Amino acid sequence: MAEKVPVVQMRNIKKNFGGVQALKGVDLVLHHNEVLGLVGDNAAGKSTLMKILSGAYIPDEGEIFVEGKKIHMASSQDAHQQGIEMVYQDLALANNLDVVANVFMGREKMNLRLGPIGVLDEHFMEKETERLIDRLKIDISSVRLRVESLSGGQRQAIAIARATAFDAKVTIMDEPTAALSVAAIEKVLDLVKELKAQGNSIIIISHRIEDIYQVSDRMMVLRQGRKVCDTKVTGDIDTFREHVVAYIVGARDDFAEEGGKQANGKGK
Repeated sequence: MAEKVPVVQMRNIKKNFGGVQALKGVDLVLHHNEVLGLVGDNAAGKSTLMKILSGAYIPDEGEIFVEGKKIHMASSQDAHQQGIEMVYQDLALANNLDVVANVFMGREKMNLRLGPIGVLDEHFMEKETERLIDRLKIDISSVRLRVESLSGGQRQAIAIARATAFDAKVTIMDEPTAALSVAAIEKVLDLVKELKAQGNSIIIISHRIEDIYQVSDRMMVLRQGRKVCDTKVTGDIDTFREHVVAYIVGARDDFAEEGGKQANGKGK
């Protein structure tokens, strides 16, 4: 039986910012119903790679395939059309609006249009938001609460819910547990597990190695714009942490040989 085509493939992605080469020919594969942890030190290229996948940046070189079809990703709208959504670290929520308005922001449902003027279908949007919140098991008392009244963990959950509300194939999360309490971190990680259980494919950028270990099927490490590790998440947490740190600081490199081939049988 033929292996299923990955939901996303990025091949030989390169990106320069002036004289700085941020990405030096990076490959990435994301399979269906998989959580991929993306780690690396600051300026390793993680966010740049994901901004390319989400349409915020255009690569200087390289190819992107979504379910086997080559895609020219020139804008975030192109990414939306391909079912790729990114939850940024700043969440980009409107704190003065309620949960419903945030979930449907930019995608409002109208039940009447009079030329350029439209009337919002508030009932439909409220019911759809309630259905989404229930499906993802997010703990909030009302979808009519203003976002500014929610906790940090709840706001992160709403940002993730918005990203997955419109048939997303791939959800990218940039540091989803940064600056959260221990209890809020656990709730966000539970949400990631729930999304995976419902068939989503997820990429998580995180400096928290423990989070990657808890929810990821596979880990990819970038260092100075290059992929240095791509392997399944296995073993105990202490061994896993040691391996990740070794790749981040340059003590190990699975792709050190010319041409990017895996060296010495390491890695996946």
